[in-house]
Amino acid sequence: MEPTPTLYTERLILRPLEMADAPDIQQHFAHWEVVRYLNAFVPWPYPADGAQTYLRDIALPAIAAGTEWHWSIRLKSAPEHLIGNISLMDEQDNNRGFWLGPQWQGQGLMTEASAAVTAYWFETLGRPVMRVPKAAPNIGSRKLSERGGMRLIDTGTGRFVGGEFPKEIWEITREEWLERR
Repeated sequence: MEPTPTLYTERLILRPLEMADAPDIQQHFAHWEVVRYLNAFVPWPYPADGAQTYLRDIALPAIAAGTEWHWSIRLKSAPEHLIGNISLMDEQDNNRGFWLGPQWQGQGLMTEASAAVTAYWFETLGRPVMRVPKAAPNIGSRKLSERGGMRLIDTGTGRFVGGEFPKEIWEITREEWLERR
């Protein structure tokens, strides 16, 4: 298995996660507006060693196993600082997830990061379909999926950090994504 590559967009550097990212993750992730719509497996309140535990026990082993790809999101103008995280997972109905620190939201940065990792999913990994679950009240995430050409394929109820919410699954096929390129 090839190592996870560094990806570049117009404004971003997506660098594979590493243990040294723990302090920045801890600082920017542990905010209600970041975590409330994430899967309920995220501990809340976020523990003081939450980022270190996540990297050591979840993200880095999954990267090593070749079943997940995790990147830190960094501004090209400040590459020394992590501002978020974006991931691809080889799971049923759960192939992409992300978060971005509050001060960087609403600037189109996640649209750039998502386009880069979606290209990696389809072009490098050769996957036939991408499915993304989300809490239905997460309007920003929904808009990102819509802009990316995804369509709603399923609804239900899910458990999230903020409680039980309607859940949606969005999808785009490799062929649909390639047509949009």
